[in-house]
Amino acid sequence: MLKRYGLGRYAAGAAAARTGDEMSGPTLLLAGLAATGSTVTATTLLAALTVAAAAGGPLLGALLDRSPRPGVLLAGTLLGYATGLLAVLGCLGRAPLGPTVAVAVLAGLLGPAIAGGWTSQLPRTVPAHRLDRANAVDAMTFNAAGLLGPLLAGLVAHRAGADTAVVASAAFIGLALPVALLLPRTSPASAPAPVTTVGPGGPPAPRTPVRADLAAGFRVIARNRALSRPTLSSVISCAGQGMFLACAPLIGERALGGPAQGAALLAVVAASALAANALLARRRTPLRPETVLAISTAVLAAALVLLATAHPFTVLAGAVLLGAGEGPQLTALFAIRHREAPRRLRAQIFTTGASLKITGFAIGTAAAGPIAALSLPAALLTAAAVQLLALFPLFALLPLGTRPRTRPSEGCRAPAARHPRTPPPHANPAAAPPAPGPRTTSPTPRDPGPGDNAPHRPRD
Repeated sequence: MLKRYGLGRYAAGAAAARTGDEMSGPTLLLAGLAATGSTVTATTLLAALTVAAAAGGPLLGALLDRSPRPGVLLAGTLLGYATGLLAVLGCLGRAPLGPTVAVAVLAGLLGPAIAGGWTSQLPRTVPAHRLDRANAVDAMTFNAAGLLGPLLAGLVAHRAGADTAVVASAAFIGLALPVALLLPRTSPASAPAPVTTVGPGGPPAPRTPVRADLAAGFRVIARNRALSRPTLSSVISCAGQGMFLACAPLIGERALGGPAQGAALLAVVAASALAANALLARRRTPLRPETVLAISTAVLAAALVLLATAHPFTVLAGAVLLGAGEGPQLTALFAIRHREAPRRLRAQIFTTGASLKITGFAIGTAAAGPIAALSLPAALLTAAAVQLLALFPLFALLPLGTRPRTRPSEGCRAPAARHPRTPPPHANPAAAPPAPGPRTTSPTPRDPGPGDNAPHRPRD
């Protein structure tokens, strides 16, 4: 199945769906303005779509983990999301605001399927030894979509109207449906464990309830330090990125000649992120993801300081540096999630992480507005401080050594060096009698030897 599917087909489907998703926000905003003439209505629709996406991630991930054919469920959610966008378009100007917002909320609940839901299926499509490179390619689909989506949205809206741009957004998402349907099936070993029956002769054990799987996923994120700390760091960092996005039009107006240049600045960031991930994917010996995550977050802080100067040259340099941090940061986060997430909860952990990041992004965007109204440099420097704050959860994950993390039950500790036993002074090696029988186990504890443990394998 891996040979038939392949990374190229996965990346093509992910790029198409994510490009449509990146188009959906700007096109709905433009369509809302064109249909009602109200900025409040347009921004309310966009907020409803975003907030609902933050809420729907955990449940959607749990359902993907439980499904024997996650590709079919993923295709269904993509179809529902695209249909929801078209339904919102149909309601604009024809229905009251309340029902229109309700339709946007229902559509937004399915949004995490495009981000975390799709990425959680990546290990089914590539061999384990190629997962590091595949993570970089997957992150590049986000960067490419971030670059193409807004540009296509503006181009189609300018040439054919905002309504046509919304239809084009739904069409891009629809292009990914055949690729999602062909995703490999779930192996029986990775299916959620059933509830234990009461007696040996009892009825077949039912599957665990969805709420139990949800609780298990949240426990894994909360208790696994190698997973919870990067998740917390990514949420804080996403708040800083949201602050930058809110400031982009003002940066364009004050440093580059007009608010529209702020959109061009976003394109520079996306192009730089795409180039950084392309270089990362070509690296033969990947760096430790925790190290990449910390370095890239620090780079984001430095980039925001450059942007705060409001000088054209330093603003462009800051945009390039911002993309150089965003791209590898996302790749490293994917690598950590794939390594630390149990297979049977992987989709839930990815979609929950995506929902948390969306929440952080929304908080940062909302907080930046009042600060930027008073002082644009103060808002950007605050965003840089937020990125520095995102470094603190990572400090405990950057030891001097780089020992791989393993599950305790796998017994993957490295064998300790044994000191050769010194024979007694009176012993004559040549005249030593043969061993009387099989060697008995020493009553004193000792470190495991090379043959005592299972072969080392990294955590799923």
